[in-house]
Amino acid sequence: MTSAFFDAVLFDMDGTLIDSEPLWLTSEQELMSRYDFGWTEENQAFCLGGPLDRVGNYMSDLAGGAMDGPYFTTTLISIMAEKLSSGAPLMPGALELLELVSRLNVDFALVSASPRVLVDGVLSNLSSHHFDISISSDDVTQTKPNPEGYLKAAGQLGVDITRCLILEDSATGVQAAASSGACVIAIPHLVAIQETDQIRTVSSLEELTEEKLRSLYGTWFT
Repeated sequence: MTSAFFDAVLFDMDGTLIDSEPLWLTSEQELMSRYDFGWTEENQAFCLGGPLDRVGNYMSDLAGGAMDGPYFTTTLISIMAEKLSSGAPLMPGALELLELVSRLNVDFALVSASPRVLVDGVLSNLSSHHFDISISSDDVTQTKPNPEGYLKAAGQLGVDITRCLILEDSATGVQAAASSGACVIAIPHLVAIQETDQIRTVSSLEELTEEKLRSLYGTWFT
């Protein structure tokens, strides 16, 4: 473990680690077009960060109740699983950040509000960058915005959550991260995130150099 640094770095998946939001948008549009509803980026922004059962219920309402929420959730997951089977591009700076965390010998985990089938699909394409653990929505009783996933990840890693750094992109995810007690860096792209003493924002993971991370660590812990 590197001294004077975070005990662990916990990554959100969709929109933070991988550029999957365009895939989610096309999947949502594909599904809702079956019910003659023109799904927009505004609809996507409303759903950003999940949880997926909320997305399914929202789709059901917009489709006039043609099918229930669980049907929309299950069908959307199926469509996304097929798209992710060929991989999703990493967000700019993600590969470099993974390599940096590995080089610093700091534990890192993937904590997602997506189900295990989607998390494993992404991890299968990141075999050379092994996460110590991964937490999916199937591994918790309450997913984001509840902090359970992040607390569970810290527990499995054997680290103090208040000395962890969490990377998130959505308001829902940031709420979960902040509620856990961790330090939070948000990379917002569809919905604005307000900074606080606990939450800092950057425009891209590319900004998170070792120097930048150590500087942020200093503002939180010294």
